[in-house]
Amino acid sequence: MWTYEHSIETSADRNAIFAFFKDVSTWPDWNAGVERIELDGPFVSGTTGTMFMPGQDAIRFRLVWVGDGQGFEDETKIAEAGVVVRVRHTLEALPNRGTRITYSATIDGPAADDVGPSIGPAITADFPEVMSALAARAELITSRQ
Repeated sequence: MWTYEHSIETSADRNAIFAFFKDVSTWPDWNAGVERIELDGPFVSGTTGTMFMPGQDAIRFRLVWVGDGQGFEDETKIAEAGVVVRVRHTLEALPNRGTRITYSATIDGPAADDVGPSIGPAITADFPEVMSALAARAELITSRQ
């Protein structure tokens, strides 16, 4: 298994951040690696969808966990590579207001030890920038409340 985790802290309220997660039409605004997201239903556990990324093939994914105001986890099976990629996006309220955002990625499956070190860094390379952009947008909302 291959793993990676990155956290940042923001003054933004976790519900403001979760609103951006839930509204997948906003993802391209704060994640340059996403052209668009199409969900096959509501933003709830079990819903499947397709992620379109600039210059790449679309990928199918499933929301395996969604916790209102807490975050979500998505799962992408890459059968031809023999792996499953899971990314958990966690929102933790901080004691003095604000939120800790954590993205945790795991690559598991029969080929994870071989494939993980090569595709994992490519998948997670933009996490810090994406999380900072998300936090900045949510901070604008939080400051207006």
